[in-house]
Amino acid sequence: MEKNSLDKIRENVKSYVGEKVRLKANKGRKKTTIREGVLESVYPSIFVVKIDGGYNTVRRVSYSYSDILTETVEVIVCKNEKKIQIS
Repeated sequence: MEKNSLDKIRENVKSYVGEKVRLKANKGRKKTTIREGVLESVYPSIFVVKIDGGYNTVRRVSYSYSDILTETVEVIVCKNEKKIQIS
């Protein structure tokens, strides 16, 4: 069952490559970070989001699909001012 859920999440994330997303990541001990970036690429185990760090810097962060499954990370797609949550 879990493998099937991860496959569905992977396919869902893959359909939004190139779109602007908002990440809300739980960092533990009641710490959360919210970042905006572009969903850059999708791999079999992880996905990569490119974040503009300011001052002409670019950061890339990666998360696994199990992070979405366990709700450690929320990915919200900002498409045409409409927000779609990936789960």
